[in-house]
Parts: sequence; C-alpha cells; structure tokens
Amino acid sequence: MTPGSVTWLPDAPGTVTDLEVFGSVSPIRKVTEQVAFDDGWDASRRDKVRELFDGMAAEWSSRFGDEREASIIDALDRGGVRGDKVVELGAGSGLGTNEIAARAADLVALDLSMKMLREQSGGTPLVQGDASTLPLPDAAVDTLVLVNMFLFPSEVDRVLTGAGRLLWINTNGHETPIYLSPEDVVAAMPGSWTAIAGRAGTGIWAAVDRV
Repeated sequence: MTPGSVTWLPDAPGTVTDLEVFGSVSPIRKVTEQVAFDDGWDASRRDKVRELFDGMAAEWSSRFGDEREASIIDALDRGGVRGDKVVELGAGSGLGTNEIAARAADLVALDLSMKMLREQSGGTPLVQGDASTLPLPDAAVDTLVLVNMFLFPSEVDRVLTGAGRLLWINTNGHETPIYLSPEDVVAAMPGSWTAIAGRAGTGIWAAVDRV
C-alpha cells in the first residue's frame, strides 16, 4: 500500500449506517482531535477525563449492545492482533477486553479510571495509568488495541515494535464521541503508516501499520 493510504474492506454483514447524531456534537470530539494533532493533553485535562469516566463507571457497560461489540470482533477477525505482547488502552469496564484476550497470548489492559477497571471481569492483568505516558519501555508491544480511546501518536509510536500494529476501533462509528476516522489516525501518526479499515455493526475500525 502507498504510505498514508487507507484501504477499505467490504462492509461486514449487517452493517448499520443509520446512526443517531450524538458524538459529532459532543464536546469531547474536539478534545479527541486536539489530543491527536495538537498535543492537547495536560494534567488538568487528564484529571477532568478521569473524573468524567469515574462517574460513569457503574452503568457504563449497560450502554453497549451486540451491534457495538460487532465492530470489536470484526476488527480482531479481519484486522487482527500481531505478535504475542498486546496492550489494550482505554480498556474501561471491559467491553472488548475478553474478546482481545481470546486472541492474545499476553494481554494487559490499561485505563485512566480505576473505577472503570473495577467493573471488569475476567483474568486479564489490569493497570491504572495515563496513556500519554505509558509505563512501558520503547518497542515493547506488538499490538496496541484502542476501543473508543484517545490517540497519543508519539507514545503509540514509541512503544510499538517496528512491525507493531495499532488496532483502532470506534464502536459507534463516526458518531462515537471519542472518534477519529482511519484517515485521520494515519495522518496523526509520526512517520509513514498505512491502514486497512472496515465497518461492522455500528462501528468503524482500522488496523494501522508502519510502512
């Protein structure tokens, strides 16, 4: 593929395109873009986001149904994890964690909100932390999985191996509040990257690799 390109796969069966207008008017959409393109993350914003998700933790999982989980499963099946060492960033209450764990030899799940992590079930190791400063050495991870998560491009680039993969998933597609298109994800990453992308359920995903 040409550096910077995104190749779209055919839609998975049952793709939903009639989405409610919500994410595109959410204030957090602008934050997502600032974090990815303008280094728009500091201690104040970190604390506000953590407080926001702490407050939603108890009822968070009830927001998601099979149509949103479909994009996670499709991303894992048609995009796929690469290598053994996999880290899920923004793991939250575990919408995708068990599905990822079933396909990863060695998975760790990280989230800014400890209250979100406490809602998880399953045996995946959980870490409370800030994805803008990951507690990981350089080139230590084969695949990073981000489900409805802020993108910190330089940190993703730092911790992925040379052949590492970023698996980016928005479970409510272009109406996910924390959303970047696959094209924007590729554009935000330092250096040369390409992606394959697809749609399933209500979601959009991209498997992003270095050239």
